Amino acid sequence: MIARNFAQEKLAESTIKELGTLARQCRGDILKMTTLAASGHPGGSMSSIDFYLTVFAMANVDPCNPFAPGRDRIVTSHGHTSPGVFAALGRLGFFAIEDAVTHFRQTNSPFEGHVEREVPGVEWGTGNLGQGLSALLGLGLGARLQGHNIQLYGFMGDGEQQKGQIAEARRFAVKYGMTNATVFVDYNQLQISGPIAKVMPQQIRAGWEADGWKVLEIDGHDYQAIYQAIRQAHSLPAPVMILAHTVMGKGVPSMENDHKWHGQALPIEECRKALALLGLTDDLDALVERRKTHNPAVPLLRREHLSAVADPGTPRTYGAAEKNDNRSGWGNALEDIVAANHGRLPIAVFDCDLAPSVKTTAIAKNYPDIFFQGGIQEHNTAALAGACSAEGVLTYWADFGVFGVAETFNQHRLNDINGTNYKVVCTHVGLDVGEDGKTHQCIDYVGAFQNLFGFKVIVPADPNQTDRATRYISATPGNFLLAMGRSKMGMVLDETGEPFYGGSYSFVYGKADLIRSGGMGAIIAMGGMVGRAVKAWELLKAEGIEVMVLSMACPSDPDMEALARAAKTGLIVTYEDHHVRTGLGSAVANALADAGLATRLIKLGIARYGSSGIPDELYRSQGLDPENLARTFTSALKR
Repeated sequence: MIARNFAQEKLAESTIKELGTLARQCRGDILKMTTLAASGHPGGSMSSIDFYLTVFAMANVDPCNPFAPGRDRIVTSHGHTSPGVFAALGRLGFFAIEDAVTHFRQTNSPFEGHVEREVPGVEWGTGNLGQGLSALLGLGLGARLQGHNIQLYGFMGDGEQQKGQIAEARRFAVKYGMTNATVFVDYNQLQISGPIAKVMPQQIRAGWEADGWKVLEIDGHDYQAIYQAIRQAHSLPAPVMILAHTVMGKGVPSMENDHKWHGQALPIEECRKALALLGLTDDLDALVERRKTHNPAVPLLRREHLSAVADPGTPRTYGAAEKNDNRSGWGNALEDIVAANHGRLPIAVFDCDLAPSVKTTAIAKNYPDIFFQGGIQEHNTAALAGACSAEGVLTYWADFGVFGVAETFNQHRLNDINGTNYKVVCTHVGLDVGEDGKTHQCIDYVGAFQNLFGFKVIVPADPNQTDRATRYISATPGNFLLAMGRSKMGMVLDETGEPFYGGSYSFVYGKADLIRSGGMGAIIAMGGMVGRAVKAWELLKAEGIEVMVLSMACPSDPDMEALARAAKTGLIVTYEDHHVRTGLGSAVANALADAGLATRLIKLGIARYGSSGIPDELYRSQGLDPENLARTFTSALKR
């Protein structure tokens, strides 16, 4: 029996022999599953398997209770080595190994081509190289915020070290004292295109050491060396990288040190020869038949996706005469929520050197234990924050739209796939960014996040609605993008002159708000354009043209009842501070078509990159001022 927690001073010879036997079986499993699937990555799986087995066998993880809150967290960043991970976990009892071997890469099977979180023992779905270390640190931070004293183990490839996000993650780990992190780099010195030194030369050890990590070098196929390195890592006052010298394709001489086998399976006859060399049973014919006849959707222990739900506190109302910006509405609401929940609920707020602009300075000052300054390292922060939220921590990341949306889409996508509970708050979106110019005017925030199945997008109209939307996402499980501009504005008022979104107003996701009534057409506006739509309504009313104004803050889930009312007028004009082809107008057009609602539709939005200038002038330059909106209506009605 292999002892857990690395408590013994050294591995007994009997344990080394047991690990060697398991490794030989695992190498056979790797070859079988990739050959049966006629695809996969056997080479790196076979070079990594010895330290996979050692860690999974001896870390504080229980195959019978793989989701215990106090378990160690283990993340495989080079997720293409899934055959090795599945082989190790299957042989150690996390699931039936024959299911993984039979159904690897088969439709509806949980054993996919890259590691996925649905499989017990896999903490994070990866394969987008460079993100695994960030995810590991996020899981560790989430566990720390909940009082769990655990170890963190990561596995990475050597070619993967070319990714810049890894350096971002290393620095974060050192800054926040994550000395419980031990990471293996599989140093077989080969990647898809050949030797790593030719593809992209780098000083792997020096890079980690420069960022404050301790580095140990070992033979990655020597179980005693692996074990002793881990024990040493546990005793050092810094996070540790173990550079494990390995052989790609280890165990099959014809595969060893040949980059061809990075991502290519052995043909079946070659696989038979390899199994014979390993002294393993050739049951390939039976496995081929089993793959054809058995259901690939095998049952596994189910992971509970954790989410934290806050007490939203009491909304604030900004008065009819006030001018404020949505980002202050968000920041003030966040401060209220943290004050109401701090000490009761695990919370984390992440920033990337923009706290004064994204209005999180009060959290940094008053609650430094939950505020994490990631620096100008958006890729790491996005991935880390998402993983932290998956641990049951109420997690916010605030950033500018150009960084929090455009720069980090892949990180959000992987977070979404992994079932996070993650609140992304992006200020400075649209032409409203103004004088910073086109490089910083994020104009595709809705369109980008429409591609993520688990994210909901909210674009509030004024600080009062922003306040209530912030409280809503804090009390509601799931991934959200809360997007807003930069400028101060007046409040959206009802026809009596009172704040429409003040007082007893409650934010309801997916519900559009009727700001003004009228039957000659409908303006459907989003975000800061709602107030401008009201000005256009006033201009039209002065001409005897009465149209309705709908505020639609949830473009990814349009209010169909409101759209049906708008369609009955015969004319809809959508109005947005967003790319005209991918935002509110497109969402409305799709919804109308899906519902079979016939009406004329005109889309007003951003049709080209903006320039530097005052937002009102930028809107006028693209025909998005209230006057042109009114003219668009009168022209359409005349036609």
